[in-house]
Amino acid sequence: MAAVVLLGVLAACGGRDSAVKRGTLMSPTQMNPADYRAPGVPAQFGDTRPHQWKDISPSMLPIHGIDAARYQGKINWFAAREGGVNFAWLKATEGGNYVDPGYALNAPLARAAGVPVGAYHFYYFCRTPREQANWYIKNVPRVRGDLPPVLDIEWNHQSKSCRRFPDPATTRAEIMEYVSIVEAYYRTRAVIYTTPDFYAENDLGRLRGVEFWLRSTAGHPSERYPGERWSFWQWTGTGVVQGVGGISDINAFAGSTDVWRAWLTARRQ
Repeated sequence: MAAVVLLGVLAACGGRDSAVKRGTLMSPTQMNPADYRAPGVPAQFGDTRPHQWKDISPSMLPIHGIDAARYQGKINWFAAREGGVNFAWLKATEGGNYVDPGYALNAPLARAAGVPVGAYHFYYFCRTPREQANWYIKNVPRVRGDLPPVLDIEWNHQSKSCRRFPDPATTRAEIMEYVSIVEAYYRTRAVIYTTPDFYAENDLGRLRGVEFWLRSTAGHPSERYPGERWSFWQWTGTGVVQGVGGISDINAFAGSTDVWRAWLTARRQ
């Protein structure tokens, strides 16, 4: 996700050696959301590089959450919850041999603070969907009450270890193979996170029966993904959130508070 792009994906994250790779947990500086207020940004958050929101802005939606990885370090989840974080997805795995240390640290703390939490997998195009699904299952326990699993699939042009860019039909088939394995294990549908370029180039609108989490930091998803249905919108990669070190991705849920409660009831594991 944004942190991966900004800081560079570890070159060997999905590499073919058999050793488990782990990143170094970061200790970023805490920032005050009040110092980074901006029009259109929900009042409880800040943004270091805010978009100039016009007709539709994130502040119009009531439910927001974060996604995080090792770059955010240890999160103060009680402060984050008080600061408006209603949910969180944490990076857990990448490829077939990388484990993000932030997941094991932060997931139990989020649960203890009452923040609904889940795990996401960053897809690596030089391993098979089955290898990656099994790697995710091996490293992400099935915990009652957790959010559905997420597949983060986007182009990673910075990768030095994988230069495979499959055609759209192959890409869609790999997505469906991965999610079918994961969904069977966790007994709930997966959520698919993607970016505007990846969505368009692979015609992901042809996928059926999937739930989308869409990145769109320079406009409402309706502008970047015309006609597409979505449940989550990543509206910034440069947000400032109480209790979270450094900058953070912030995401909005598509519906009202009541709709959010109904979604949680239906979609939690």
